[in-house]
Amino acid sequence: MFKRWFAIATLTLFFALYTWMPAVYAQDQAKAIFAGGCFWCMEKPFDELPGVISTTSGYTGGTKDNPTYEEVSSGNTGHAESVEVVYDPEQVSYDQLLDVYWHNVDPVDGGGQFCDRGSQYRPSIFYTSDDQKALAEQSKQTLEKSGQLPKPIQTTIVSASEFYPAEDYHQNYYETNSTWYHFYRFTCGRDQRLAKLWKQDNA
Repeated sequence: MFKRWFAIATLTLFFALYTWMPAVYAQDQAKAIFAGGCFWCMEKPFDELPGVISTTSGYTGGTKDNPTYEEVSSGNTGHAESVEVVYDPEQVSYDQLLDVYWHNVDPVDGGGQFCDRGSQYRPSIFYTSDDQKALAEQSKQTLEKSGQLPKPIQTTIVSASEFYPAEDYHQNYYETNSTWYHFYRFTCGRDQRLAKLWKQDNA
């Protein structure tokens, strides 16, 4: 009788922990979504930041459900190429993510980014909470007042909508296709423009 009770108690405890642990783990994570032109180039800067758990290239801000890369690239769906950043707020703050974001985009170009033109490449911060919205707006105002940029900031700050992960071959592109990734960055003028704006190497 005791063995049966002990077995039942053990199984009950196991299943309680099994359902409780994912919930606790999820509480240690937060999400942020940024658009800064080609999503291939936006994953690496965030991946290198301690406290970032994962980055996912995808599409958001549009009107079509489950859009494909070809559909988004046409500019007819309203989506922007974006990156979803999952991070641990105990290790990295949203302000730090914003700093990484600003220094890897051209904030004064609202018509696209670098050689990629069109609304699908627009620079945008998609906030997922009121706190993110307030921090993003404050960060933008601070940057505008700093005098670092030659023109007014065109980056928009808008509420996040459904985020659709891009096709598998786009994920971690800077690792899976390193040679083409660096060639694309250079020929697109991304590194040259970032160096001029921010006086640093972003390759």
